[in-house]
Amino acid sequence: MSENRYALDHTENRISPCLIYYREIIVENIKKAIAIAGGADRLWPHVKTHKSADMVKLQMDFGITRFKCATIAEAEMLADVGAQHILLAYPLVGPNIERYLRLAQAYPKSIFYAIGDNDAQLAKLATAADAMHTEMHVLIDVNMGMNRTGVPLTAAQALYEKCAMLKGIKMAGMHCYDGNHNNRDFILRNEAVKTTDQLVAEIQIALQTKKIPCELLIMGGTPSFPCHACNTTWYLSPGTAFVSDMGYYNNLPDLDFVPGAAILTRVISHPAEGMFTLDLGYKGIASDPQGMRGTIVGLECAKQCFQSEEHWVFMLEEQDKDKLPAIGTVFYVIPTHICPTTALYPDIAVAENHKIIAQWPVTARNRKITY
Repeated sequence: MSENRYALDHTENRISPCLIYYREIIVENIKKAIAIAGGADRLWPHVKTHKSADMVKLQMDFGITRFKCATIAEAEMLADVGAQHILLAYPLVGPNIERYLRLAQAYPKSIFYAIGDNDAQLAKLATAADAMHTEMHVLIDVNMGMNRTGVPLTAAQALYEKCAMLKGIKMAGMHCYDGNHNNRDFILRNEAVKTTDQLVAEIQIALQTKKIPCELLIMGGTPSFPCHACNTTWYLSPGTAFVSDMGYYNNLPDLDFVPGAAILTRVISHPAEGMFTLDLGYKGIASDPQGMRGTIVGLECAKQCFQSEEHWVFMLEEQDKDKLPAIGTVFYVIPTHICPTTALYPDIAVAENHKIIAQWPVTARNRKITY
């Protein structure tokens, strides 16, 4: 990882820790995703990584019009910037049913979609929509093997047919997220994706044979969307790829998405011989996954000792002790997991050509904006 690519000019007055997005890298990643998909109109990206209206606008500048989100706040953010198609890829329960329906009514120029994997849950959505004299587009959420949400593949057709009879919802297709298909070996990953894609195709054909509409198939996440791209003609739903992080960069090298975010941090202490501490605890960088939560650009040899809320302590081995950084030294840390890292900050410093050119609010950081 090139240190020069992330270093900023004139950091003396920049508070640390500070989240930075690198616009030129992100633009490269957007172009790569569009090239893999074969066109911007096939992408249906997730916004959970950045939660930023400005990032959505940047993607829209490249022709992307469909977006996926995980919270109603993110959906409102998308509607505010004029996204044409908005999918809330999270089951609606409790008061979130009415919140989402009211949001959809407030933005009639956008088409909203909900998902569901349970007939009772979707019946409540249908009843609420009908009572509000509206109709919600719905995609059946299919469990592709991740076992987080979704109806099993073997039961998806029956659920779809049952829900197609409900007044208040309009069945539009299937949402098929397969975060479990993340094998480092592309060939093995692709074979797993092809197997489940064939099962999904069989369900779609069976429904269409019965004259039940099932037009939209939204497939995959960052690891699997290149596989779906070459195996199907369906919509593709990467999320992290556009910003990217060290987790994907190290574990899935075939993706070739360069990490476009870093945290500016400083050395604050030398607590013992060969040790140094950064002002970057787990309140400043995602505390998942286990192990290294980030990579220090230019000092990758540093070994993590421990991390607490506001401190991150490292050790240099004997052969590297001459590299001990002075107190006050500025470093750039690439997060292992960028999505929860971004949510720790109220805004993002946007860099281009080694200079900060903008501040992007993390618009949907909170779970409620208006609705």
